[in-house]
Amino acid sequence: MSKTAFIPSVPGTSEDDFEISASAKMAGYRRFFGVLKVVRTTDGRVLFPFDGAPELGPHPSRLEALAAAQVYGEHIVASDLSRPEW
Repeated sequence: MSKTAFIPSVPGTSEDDFEISASAKMAGYRRFFGVLKVVRTTDGRVLFPFDGAPELGPHPSRLEALAAAQVYGEHIVASDLSRPEW
């Protein structure tokens, strides 16, 4: 018997209901990519990355890649707050 349980989607009501983890990685000479994970903490749903998610880069510096990941994460949170993903 399967031990999977149904977890209902619980939309976030504020930015505090999300966890954004942003970092950067180097891939080749002076090519930096943002690394991002966005989780809606109300129900544990991972909003990013998803299948087919875009790469965040390349950028010429680690700082720019990190900033791009953070901005994209904030965009995902704002989008989910306005139209929750079920």
